[in-house]
Amino acid sequence: MSHPLADAPGSWPVVASTDLHRDGWVVALRRDLIHPPGDDGAEPFGRLVVEHPGAAMALAVDLRDGVEHVCLIRQYRHPGGGTFIEIPAGICDVPGEDPVETARRELREEVSLEASEWEHLITAYPSVGISSEVHHFYVARGLREVETDYVAEHEEAHLEVFWAPFDDLLDAVCDGRVQEGPVVIAVLAYAATR
Repeated sequence: MSHPLADAPGSWPVVASTDLHRDGWVVALRRDLIHPPGDDGAEPFGRLVVEHPGAAMALAVDLRDGVEHVCLIRQYRHPGGGTFIEIPAGICDVPGEDPVETARRELREEVSLEASEWEHLITAYPSVGISSEVHHFYVARGLREVETDYVAEHEEAHLEVFWAPFDDLLDAVCDGRVQEGPVVIAVLAYAATR
């Protein structure tokens, strides 16, 4: 028996599954017909599932004049209908790659930084009712700027990189000025562990 305050892995029986959208990208949409286990009288019911390989995020923290600063990105996000403050992040789209390696790659590609220290912060499912996506959060320290030959495209070609004091970012999250889910999770988790 699992601990009463722990999520438990497992899946109800899938009676049928239909792809609604699947192409060469890493995200797909399917409709599953599922049945509660052990309830023979129950009718199967449908659920939409967004298949997603997950993502890794880097909360890059640097001590400047005795104050913790965080490397942030300001980026347009079409589905969200606006420009959001985020932390460096990327999809875990290399099969078998450890999520911390994804976070390392994204830190380098998006903000031209490398970190000598990586610490797992938290893992979370951002929308478990519709998506299989899982987020892996890491704190990156011991930062240094690096050259990169990565060529950004689309929204990434227009992102802005900037630094902010962690406490200012925490205030912005708590008063609702910064609302993007992963940055909110990372900031609150980091504040809880400081």
